Amino acid sequence: MSISKKDVEHVANLARLALTEEETNIYTEQLNSILGFFEKLDELDTSEIKPTSHAFNITNVFREDKAGESLPREKALKNAPEQKDGQFKVPTVMEG
Repeated sequence: MSISKKDVEHVANLARLALTEEETNIYTEQLNSILGFFEKLDELDTSEIKPTSHAFNITNVFREDKAGESLPREKALKNAPEQKDGQFKVPTVMEG
């Protein structure tokens, strides 16, 4: 499989990128080089390798989720740039 200049131009258009002719040529060459590395990996015999979802045998690394006391309202609002009626005041996002 290889990437054509037309493919690079199409993806650049989808990403709203304006590429020069030189950039298009460079990216086409670089992407084809990357695909070449994947083709080399396809040559490896992995029939004896057990599939894994992670390279390391890991477990959940997050702390246990426990309910606890929350901040008092005054302390939570202490550094708010603006507040009104005990709530954060933020700019309007939607008009209407």
